[in-house]
Amino acid sequence: MENDFHYFKRDISWLSFNYRVLLEAKDEHLPVYERINFISIYSSNLEEFYKIRVADHRAVASGATQSDEESVQSARELVEEINREVTRQLDDRVFIYEKQILPALRKNHIIFYQDYHVEPFHQQFIKNFFKEEMFPYLQPVPVDKGKIVSFLRDNRLYLAIRLYPKEGGEPLYFVMKQPYSKVPRFIELPSEGGYYYLMFAEDIIKANLEQIFPGYIVDSSYSIKISRDADILIDDTANGADLVKQLKQKVKKRKIGDVCRFVYDRSMPQDFLHFLTDAFHIQEDELVPGDKHLNLEDLRYLPNPNRSLPAQDKPKPMKLTCLDEKESIFNYVMQKDLLLYYPYHSFEHFIHFLYEAVHDPSTSEIMVTQYRVAENSAVINTLIAAAQNGKKVTVFVELKARFDEENNLATAEMMQNAGIKIIYSIPGLKVHAKVALVRRKGLNGEKVPSYAYISTGNFNEKTAVLYADCGLFTSRKGIVTDVYKLFQVLQGKNTTPFHTLLVTRFNLIPQLNQLIDNEIALAEKGKEGRIILKMNSLQDPAMIDRLYEASERGVKIDLIVRGICCLIPNQPYSKNIRITRIVDSFLEHARIWYFGNNSNPKLFLGSPDWMRRNLYRRIEAVTPVLDSDLKKDLTQFLQIQLSDNQKACWVDNQLHNIFKKKTSKEKAVRAQYYFYEWLKNRVFR
Repeated sequence: MENDFHYFKRDISWLSFNYRVLLEAKDEHLPVYERINFISIYSSNLEEFYKIRVADHRAVASGATQSDEESVQSARELVEEINREVTRQLDDRVFIYEKQILPALRKNHIIFYQDYHVEPFHQQFIKNFFKEEMFPYLQPVPVDKGKIVSFLRDNRLYLAIRLYPKEGGEPLYFVMKQPYSKVPRFIELPSEGGYYYLMFAEDIIKANLEQIFPGYIVDSSYSIKISRDADILIDDTANGADLVKQLKQKVKKRKIGDVCRFVYDRSMPQDFLHFLTDAFHIQEDELVPGDKHLNLEDLRYLPNPNRSLPAQDKPKPMKLTCLDEKESIFNYVMQKDLLLYYPYHSFEHFIHFLYEAVHDPSTSEIMVTQYRVAENSAVINTLIAAAQNGKKVTVFVELKARFDEENNLATAEMMQNAGIKIIYSIPGLKVHAKVALVRRKGLNGEKVPSYAYISTGNFNEKTAVLYADCGLFTSRKGIVTDVYKLFQVLQGKNTTPFHTLLVTRFNLIPQLNQLIDNEIALAEKGKEGRIILKMNSLQDPAMIDRLYEASERGVKIDLIVRGICCLIPNQPYSKNIRITRIVDSFLEHARIWYFGNNSNPKLFLGSPDWMRRNLYRRIEAVTPVLDSDLKKDLTQFLQIQLSDNQKACWVDNQLHNIFKKKTSKEKAVRAQYYFYEWLKNRVFR
């Protein structure tokens, strides 16, 4: 039967999330460099968004590719809508940066020049710096409409320059790449009168253009950049060595993909812009105006010359004393499940878990999935040590993890050379599950437990201090058996049904439908139907429809969704659904699901978001949380997130981020920091 349900557009919803990231730069309670970092994150997010999502839509709009999900016309309209929203956000970003961030820096005795007009006491310095540090690396290239003599590299800053001969005549045009690898983006100038001074490298170049073009009058110069399609199209049926060969060839071509965005200083005159677009064959829908300084993701590297400036006092990862007392994660988990919350807990506990497996005589095999790992990874090094110690080690490597293909290829080859059995990507699927298994056998035939670990985040010690995730250690036979079955599936072997784990493409969707049906049945009997879902993204129409249906039938639903959320709240069919978005010091990354079950709640954690790609085109793993104490803890965690009135927003039916306001009777709750203090006082038995 047809319904009247509606959904937000996925990419417009994502832009709402990224705008929420930008709003952190407005928070005057944060240290100024923390605010600057959020402008960097906003800009970096937008760059990747254009390289992947907008590039895909443009390919459909141009007729280069076909899509079952959108027509040529709808793709064109969506690209236009995206560009309009990005341009609108630019106005706010410029205001935040110029009217709030720069004055905040000045208040802290840091003057950040925004053009090449500097105080007299710095003029000689920038002349000398240009001559000695920059001039040797600058290579202006002429631009002619009839002949392109310069290839604009992906995400590199260029100056577009217009000159006139001193004796008169037609204008000449040049582009000049900024020497990013030879000269830092931000230059510290000599301090003066108790103030510190910073300057963009391109502004020093602009101040000295006459030195590069003697005999010409420099009319003007503006920053430009190109974003290129970074998606890699591979044969989905490729496997093993063929896939490795394909990826090695194609990642090299990522930097020369089709143009998906031409960003330019929006103060550039129209005739100048038209000349460049003609010369470089830029299409109208590729034009995205920017500020005078582009690539503001580089602001994460902005020097802080004022050492007295306070930094953000973020929670430091803690180690559990209960594990020190028992001296073994194995001994603890043999008796009781253990749930760790990163980055509040130290990721070193997981490294120690692997380390114990390396040196435990009963360990027969270690099995791990690899999606994104750190460079020079402690996880990988420990697995290599296990293989060198005579243990059997099996690692499933997902080579198709976007932007991590090269790192995954390199680490896979390194592990293979160390004697580790490597299983490569499954044709037609991505494996996104984050699971590890330590299989054990008693030396004298006695029964000893094996151990499983199921996580919401990657086995990456670097992101584990930035992303808010959780992971469950258990020796429960049902979960351990199912994790082993999952590795059998990854090796292409037939297996019996999963009984405890929820695995996409096997039993996840039916189980979710059953859980939702149960809450609907409770609500219709006059009992409380309750669902709390925490995830990164909610996009699958089929699952959204189930939530709409549950709402219509009386189930109270809270969604804690950081990013994309295509469900529209505040509609007749969603009147019982609230959407909370939290953006703070750490990237909320955990996927946790709560179903009330008539006051005997069922809780789950795992790797998938409710996106079509996750639910139907990937292998994902979700575990129930069965320990009663851990269920209470996880429920408390969700309640703290829902109580946040400092960094939480409601998402309304216009995709606005409506900040939750603390009432006079409420205490201030900043969920990430509040939960950290709660964990510090938590007694682990």
